[in-house]
Amino acid sequence: MKNILKSGQATFNIEVPYKLIETGKSSEEKPLIIYLHGFNQNMEQFEKLVASMLDLNACHLFVQGPYPIYDRSRKKKVEDWGRSWYLYDGEQDQFVESLESAAVFLENLVENVSQHISSSRLAVFGYSMGGYLAGYFALSRSKLVDELMVVGARIKTEVFEGRKGSYDDMNVLALHGTGDKSVKSEPQQKSCKQLSEWGANVTFKETDRSHKLDNIYLLETQKWLKSLDYK
Repeated sequence: MKNILKSGQATFNIEVPYKLIETGKSSEEKPLIIYLHGFNQNMEQFEKLVASMLDLNACHLFVQGPYPIYDRSRKKKVEDWGRSWYLYDGEQDQFVESLESAAVFLENLVENVSQHISSSRLAVFGYSMGGYLAGYFALSRSKLVDELMVVGARIKTEVFEGRKGSYDDMNVLALHGTGDKSVKSEPQQKSCKQLSEWGANVTFKETDRSHKLDNIYLLETQKWLKSLDYK
C-alpha cells in the first residue's frame, strides 16, 4: 500500500547571464537598448549577429533566455547551448503565463541595471522568439518602453484588449521578410494596424529577405532609430 503524504511545487533557481555595454561618451545620458535573441540562440551569438547596432551611442543590454536547449550533438558545453525565452505547447494560457514570467524577469533586470547608468529612453529589440517577448514586454509595460523593434515575429495584440490611447508615447518598428516561411507577415500587419488604432506610432516594413536575421534588418533598425534622434 502506498500513501502520498505530500505533493506540491518547490522553487528551483537558475542563473541567467546578461551583459551591459556602453558606447559613446560615458558622461552622457543615453538610451538603454535591450536585445532579445531568437530560439536556440544565446546571448554571445546574438551579440555578434547585431554587432553593427553598437555603432549607436547607447547602453546595450544583452540578456540570455532562461531555458537551455539540449545540444543533441554533445559537442557544446552547457554555456554554449541555445536558449529559449518561454515554454509553449500550443495552449494560449500557458504561452501568456510563460511570457509574463520572462517579462517580470526582464523588468527586474532593467530596474537593477538602471541604478548604474543614466538612461534617457528604453528600447527593446527582439528577433523571432525574442520578438514575441519584446512585444509582450512593451505592451504590458508601456510606461517603461519608448521604442519597440520586432523582427520576424508577431506582436500579440490579442492579449491586450481596450487599450486605446495606452500607447500614444510608443514608437514601434516591425520588420518582416517577404520570404519568411517561419512567421507569415499578414498577421503582423494586422497587429500593427491594431497598435496604430491604440495610439502607437507604428512603422511596418517588408524586405526581400527570409526569416534569418539579415544585415538589412539591422540597417533598417538603425535608420529608424536615428530618425527618432538616436545618435
